[in-house]
Amino acid sequence: MSVRITGGCQCGAVRYALHEPPGNPHICHCRMCQKAFGSFFAPLAGVPREAFEITRGEMAIFRSSDQAERGFCAACGTPLSFRYLTSKRIAISLGSLDDPAAVKPAHQYGIEARMPWFAELAALPGETTEDSDPKLAADIKSTSHQHPDHDTTDWPPR
Repeated sequence: MSVRITGGCQCGAVRYALHEPPGNPHICHCRMCQKAFGSFFAPLAGVPREAFEITRGEMAIFRSSDQAERGFCAACGTPLSFRYLTSKRIAISLGSLDDPAAVKPAHQYGIEARMPWFAELAALPGETTEDSDPKLAADIKSTSHQHPDHDTTDWPPR
């Protein structure tokens, strides 16, 4: 398999590889996705199940309805996947990719639950983490327990 796109959870306990570019990149605003991600929406894209490989650890599974299940890291809680039980595809959370900017959402689902002010977010003032609090940003960076955005063989660090 020539394609290998990697990702994983925040703590590094679960890592995965996609052996095909993810299709149907989208944002889901439905209330179930909002709750599952603890956010205003869930960014997802899918691959055939045979193109999805867990390379470290094991995903915990929550059956969020009689039709679907969601995979996550039991250690840190990172949402990792969504799958309809009857589907031959699995969707991965775009934020868990090592390079999340590489997969741009092209559609929105569940817009009946989209926040009414969602379109206004891009116009809000913003600043980088470093601009907000340089000392705190440096402290977080130097003491982070977050897994790096690439595969490792020596995780967790000793």
